[in-house]
Amino acid sequence: MLSDYSGRSGRFDPVFTLEIQTLPEETDRLLNAIMQVHPLAYGRYERNASVSAVGAETTQPMAQSTTTTHKSGYSAGTTETYPMVELKISIARDLDALERVMDVILDLHHYEQPVIYLREDWASRAAYDPNNANPNRWWNNGRGLPDQISQGEDQ
Repeated sequence: MLSDYSGRSGRFDPVFTLEIQTLPEETDRLLNAIMQVHPLAYGRYERNASVSAVGAETTQPMAQSTTTTHKSGYSAGTTETYPMVELKISIARDLDALERVMDVILDLHHYEQPVIYLREDWASRAAYDPNNANPNRWWNNGRGLPDQISQGEDQ
């Protein structure tokens, strides 16, 4: 069982992984709000998430959906395609924490029925040493960190 695993390099902890389909411009707003109820910690780091490249989501809203109620001239069953990213976060397997995070997501998401996948996973936790002399670590490899995509007050 993974709960009993402990190797020289570290261990695994049980987590919930949430994959949330959202608009590319909504990721920071969602993450900032989630941070009000959960640190999104991964080891000694907080606000950990991954955001996929922009893709597309497609759907056919049916009669009595929000789309047919609020989109003028929409005909039920017509295919729509929009840009989207997958925002992936993980939290400890704690149902109270999951409820708080889900409440934030569902309150802020632009859809009434957001596409959210929940998995029970195991996340690695390295036997961490910030002074590790391993030549593959970014502080030892001569290349340093990769170029940063962005840095801002909200991030």
